[in-house]
Amino acid sequence: MEQVVEMLAVGMICALLTAAAVIAWRRFHPVADEEESGEEVAEYMSMMIALLYALLLGLALVSVWDLRDRSQRHTAAEAGALHQMTVLAEGMPPAQRERIDALAESYAAHVVQEEWPRLADRNGLGERGWFPLRQLRAAAAAPPDATPAQEVTALELLAQLGALDDARRGREADAQETLSPALWSGIVIGAILSICILFFFRIGRSPSQLVMAMGMVGLTVFLGLLIHHLASPFGEVMGVSPDPFTRYFPKSAGV
Repeated sequence: MEQVVEMLAVGMICALLTAAAVIAWRRFHPVADEEESGEEVAEYMSMMIALLYALLLGLALVSVWDLRDRSQRHTAAEAGALHQMTVLAEGMPPAQRERIDALAESYAAHVVQEEWPRLADRNGLGERGWFPLRQLRAAAAAPPDATPAQEVTALELLAQLGALDDARRGREADAQETLSPALWSGIVIGAILSICILFFFRIGRSPSQLVMAMGMVGLTVFLGLLIHHLASPFGEVMGVSPDPFTRYFPKSAGV
């Protein structure tokens, strides 16, 4: 909530600065009478720019929100598969069950305490996290004297481990993905064009126009910051949290 308030505050400051700039521009650059004939053209151009820019912002928002949603689903699937392994381990011999539980706790603690800060900085997962998965694979194998039920349980454990591995790889790919540079370029250029309209197309002559211009600038800045934060799916502001891991494995939070 604090981050949203900060984004709104930044947008309001930009809107106020833009309003001041428009008033100063209108004062020192008065409109000549012959310029009145271009009013219809200016309105049409500003309308088209605003429409195209709105479409571009919508496309960017859909892209970054889909990335965040995909990251959240991968995180939940990974934590769920790890938890399911500890549930299935109840059907294995006591020593093997304790081994699986300990490895699951160790893996969850590594993800929460070490991998999540790396994901926020887009540094990848590293190699250490794969080691406990290999240990889990070995620990999930059926013992030589396994009963038929334990053999089935071992197969289910390996299936959950496969799901965990796929979700982990998806989480790693999500951390490296970001908004297309082409979309970022369009967002920046569109914002510049939208603000230039205020100066070159004689918008802001009346208080109502000035208020609408301030609202447009403030909303544009807010949406730009929102897209920026959502483009980091594991960022500190609006990124996916490791709550699925800490919910199933409270000790992994390290508190």
